[in-house]
Amino acid sequence: MRRHAVLGLALVASIAGLTTAAAAASADDFKAAYTKAEAAEKQAAALKNQWTTTEAELKAAQAAAKSGNYDEAAKRAQQAEALADASIAQAKEQATAWTQAIIH
Repeated sequence: MRRHAVLGLALVASIAGLTTAAAAASADDFKAAYTKAEAAEKQAAALKNQWTTTEAELKAAQAAAKSGNYDEAAKRAQQAEALADASIAQAKEQATAWTQAIIH
């Protein structure tokens, strides 16, 4: 059941990111989104719960920015942030979930 909550959080965050990216993005918009995503990814790394999909989105964001497609780059960076946030939520949930497995 808790996995559904994490997946729901990831879905809501990704939908929010997609609607935000609907307007034309500039290089500055991409840089701001990428900075936020990188910070979230570093927090996930500190919790030892980085997802490979987050890394893939960050790389895709960089590639899109290099080609000048800042709309796509910002969208990918926002998706990476949503994935990192979900991995953080998962790590925090799993930190206490083990207590439910113990027979009392």
